[in-house]
Amino acid sequence: MRARSARRVRVRCTGSPYHGCRAARSEGRVPSSGRVIPPPPDLTLPRAGVPTLRAALSAALKRLAQDLGRLPLASLSPDARATLTHVLRATKAELAREPGRVFGVLRRPNVGAALRVLRERADDAIARQLAATLAVELAAAGAELPALRFEGLPPEIVCLGARRALPGGDATLARGEWSGRAILDHPSPFTEIEGGIVLAEVDDNPLSMLEAHPDKLGNAIDLGGRDAETWADALREALGLIAEHTPALRETIALLVHQIVPVGYDAEQHLSASYREALGTLYLTLHPSPLTMAEALIHETQHNVLNAVFELDPLLENAFSPLFSSPVRPDPRPLHGVLLAVHAFLPVAELHRRMAEAGHPLSKTPEFARRVERVREGNREGAAVLLENAAPTAIGRALLDEIARLV
Repeated sequence: MRARSARRVRVRCTGSPYHGCRAARSEGRVPSSGRVIPPPPDLTLPRAGVPTLRAALSAALKRLAQDLGRLPLASLSPDARATLTHVLRATKAELAREPGRVFGVLRRPNVGAALRVLRERADDAIARQLAATLAVELAAAGAELPALRFEGLPPEIVCLGARRALPGGDATLARGEWSGRAILDHPSPFTEIEGGIVLAEVDDNPLSMLEAHPDKLGNAIDLGGRDAETWADALREALGLIAEHTPALRETIALLVHQIVPVGYDAEQHLSASYREALGTLYLTLHPSPLTMAEALIHETQHNVLNAVFELDPLLENAFSPLFSSPVRPDPRPLHGVLLAVHAFLPVAELHRRMAEAGHPLSKTPEFARRVERVREGNREGAAVLLENAAPTAIGRALLDEIARLV
């Protein structure tokens, strides 16, 4: 049900069908023994320094680097295969020389999204996009690359490292220049928020318009009639609220989030999204309440935490069948979706608790008390469904034990 006034706002998470389908198709290749990382005690509420998440993200990036050699090149057209093969060869050479540089590039969501989509299905357009994006990101990071010619690219190639969007179509990369102009000479569609996180007015995620939530139609870029600096100010205020009361969650955001894509303004409800493939990108609507924005940032970042772990382990052996009632969605969800919801809202409840303990002005309103109870009730209901029905892996068992302690 849509909220009818700003006083009844609910954060609703949306996302791609690949939250479930992609994981289901890759379960055979994802370890489930718990040996990739030790069973974690703090994937929901992190410790200071977020050591568990750092270990998981490092292992996920190693898998992504290995995936460079596992792409379905034979199923691509000859031209797309030749272009991508040339760039992959240069990338692997750079990995041998400067591994830190390549891992830094693989962390960027514009690279990771294209690579994760392509590893699951051959697609000429995504192969060309990945080739060009890898090349410009490596060049912006200082890699010495051979001259490369690209054809049939999308209209724009995003370079998060340089914070630029380069014209696509047919293009040439040579000595750090893109089609005759230095990469940094191109205009920037990014606005600095803080700590390296940017507001992105360009998005090359190939899945961004795929939508699983019944109340939402994709994630087209939309500033909602506000300017980028208004968005950045609102997000800074929300991040400040998180840092003040839950600093370890702010550390989690700093580690995982690269960019926030604006998808409209709505004073009555808040919709947000993230995609398993685009680790590091959040899609948010703008809302006038800093608490609502803080909740959304925590919620979608928590999805990114699990998405990093899903690169290594499915967590639940019965994640996608049967379906159950979800505490935050109007449609029945598999346990995978219920886990995402509870894992996202338990830290929101912790933010509420600490704000109340500190006597924050926002915590002294009747609406705050109602919101606290709604979140607690949803967490209790979702956790009960999980704990009664889930068949966890070793890592999943540790996560469910943590959830049981926190509810």
